[in-house]
Amino acid sequence: MARITSSAANGLKPDQPVEDPWNSSSGDPLYARIYASVLRIPRGRVSTYGYIARVVGECSARQVGYALAALPEGSRVPWHRVINYKGEISGRKHGSGSNDQRQRLRAEGIAFDFKGRINLQRYGWHRH
Repeated sequence: MARITSSAANGLKPDQPVEDPWNSSSGDPLYARIYASVLRIPRGRVSTYGYIARVVGECSARQVGYALAALPEGSRVPWHRVINYKGEISGRKHGSGSNDQRQRLRAEGIAFDFKGRINLQRYGWHRH
């Protein structure tokens, strides 16, 4: 088990031990840092792939996307709170991930404009 400090808004208490949300068999410390950063995004807020990459360091926005796509089903990492720099949900190659992401964000009170974008000034979270 890992200790991940997270806000109660994510359903975790500070310093609550949780099971490793990433594939521990891969032993990828980069993915572990990405997941730890995403866990800090509070409910009702979003961040961008690029911002998470800058916070983590030594990776690109694309690598953040790969890490989030590698999460197992049912993970507690709030992957849906990470969007692209335009405030849009990035399309998925297959499955209904985009619809699921939109529904999860709306359930957290995040609004989309008529173009399907999220106002990053209002909902963006860029603090660590």
